[in-house]
Amino acid sequence: MMTAVELRRLRTADLDRIEELERESYPTPWSRSMFAGELAKPSGICLGAFQGEDMLGYLIVARYVDAWHVMNVAVDPVWRGRGVARTLLERLFEITAEDPDRGYTLEVRVSNAVAIHLYESLGFVTTGVRRGYYTDNREDALIMWKDAEPPV
Repeated sequence: MMTAVELRRLRTADLDRIEELERESYPTPWSRSMFAGELAKPSGICLGAFQGEDMLGYLIVARYVDAWHVMNVAVDPVWRGRGVARTLLERLFEITAEDPDRGYTLEVRVSNAVAIHLYESLGFVTTGVRRGYYTDNREDALIMWKDAEPPV
């Protein structure tokens, strides 16, 4: 399993590293202003996984009327497959546990078997397809959903 990491809310000071991870992770990376906009929204959840000062990954989530929308997840290529994304998503579920009216949704490339497996292992199910969703190659996206878990 992975070495312990510290999770904390992302800050504007993290934008350089966020951009770096984004470029390493996606063929059509978000712009710096897109990340800055999400970090500025008080209703969203923007978390980073750190070891010391080194950011290993991040999670950007927007709050909608009926769902928490997982908009962006990225992990340093060196740290992939070591539980960083799972840890970030599990923390999201903990933070939002007092919000039983909102489920969780996300889109994922149909070719991203590793991510799909992770999401399924966390309780997400495929509920639809967005045809030609990704602008770089017109690849379809699976729409995945996870119901909110009732408070214990």
